[in-house]
Amino acid sequence: MDLYSMTDTGIGEEIGHRIKRLRLRKNMTQVELSKATKLSLNAIKSLEGGKGKLSSIIGILRELHALDNLNNFIPDIQISPLQQAQMGKQRERASGKRIKPAKENQSDW
Repeated sequence: MDLYSMTDTGIGEEIGHRIKRLRLRKNMTQVELSKATKLSLNAIKSLEGGKGKLSSIIGILRELHALDNLNNFIPDIQISPLQQAQMGKQRERASGKRIKPAKENQSDW
């Protein structure tokens, strides 16, 4: 599946469908999952419909014993010892793109 060709909404819907299939494979109803995760039934339905919060996804994956899948979702980026030594310390912020201020029109002086 080429996720880059999908819209953000389409990706959300795909995540919802996958969570629903995982829930069904575990033979759980939405009500049972709602009670087990302490999420509202509407939150479960919303998530399976492609809309929901990240915290809801985490709770559901925990209850369905699929939390390990988060490592595949966004793998931990490892920095080699050599790169660490070259950088001096681990980055904590992005520098962003610096925008040069526009030069003032000197004819206005």
